Amino acid sequence: MTPALSPAQPPSETGQALVWVPKASAIAREAGACLREFFSQGVVTEYKGDVDLVTIADRTSEKLIRERLAEAFPDHGVYGEEGTRDRMEGEYRWYVDPLDGTTNFAHNFPQFCVSMGLEHRPPGTASDKDGVLVAAVIYDPMRDELYTAERGRGASLNGRPIHVSRIPVLAESLISTGFPSRKRHDSPNVHFYQEFTLRSHGVRRAGSAALDLAFVASGRLEAFWEFNLNPWDTAAGILLVEEAGGRVGDFSGGPFQLNSKEVLVSNGLIHEELVVLFKDMFAGRDLSPIPTPQEFAQRRAERAATAG
Repeated sequence: MTPALSPAQPPSETGQALVWVPKASAIAREAGACLREFFSQGVVTEYKGDVDLVTIADRTSEKLIRERLAEAFPDHGVYGEEGTRDRMEGEYRWYVDPLDGTTNFAHNFPQFCVSMGLEHRPPGTASDKDGVLVAAVIYDPMRDELYTAERGRGASLNGRPIHVSRIPVLAESLISTGFPSRKRHDSPNVHFYQEFTLRSHGVRRAGSAALDLAFVASGRLEAFWEFNLNPWDTAAGILLVEEAGGRVGDFSGGPFQLNSKEVLVSNGLIHEELVVLFKDMFAGRDLSPIPTPQEFAQRRAERAATAG
């Protein structure tokens, strides 16, 4: 059941009242305040695998979000990183990462967030098929930055509309990626990291996929890629990027799926350039030479002349 609109709910970029974001934002802010308090006190870490960390902050945040979502949207399902699987048969399902960036958090590195993405799964949707992402909330409690979006209504940061950047080429782009905590020796990403570092303005690896996606949506980054993410990592950020005018998919240029082992998002302008590089690297083909500084300057001047 879709909740009734309230006159108190703020308008979106399109001027329409938002349906899910107001209540979800309040929940994310409350969970973020909880994380901020734990962060200031310090927490004991545990391992839920060989190298995957979990803390009392993760579990406390997920418990709070689970309870608040049940109060706000009693017919919605909740799929959380720390094990919550409530009302999974529901038409609406929240994908929740109560603390994205746990390793950062555990090391007192202030780059982490709360991420909540809402999927609409109409009756009859097969269990192995995606529904439609309809709402997104990502809250960075250390910067007090709240990213929100609803399908067809734009994306916002602290209530102000955001859009992807207009940088047109990879060579002038700042991009980001991540590496898995577990099975790092099996991940091929270090090879892609090297090539993209050489061919861009730089590659950042800050340890929170949800914030990386939010940064693409807000124009702070031009692209993000990563292997083997989970739905709770990506659901909110993918919708943010789409609503901010960006492009999402896999490394081959195909559509994004929540259970995909490949995530590639960009401002759209450099997307084809990224896909070509991925295809060439996967195929073992020789890559185009990296331009010299003089060649780079000449190409930039040619683009500026064409644009003028």
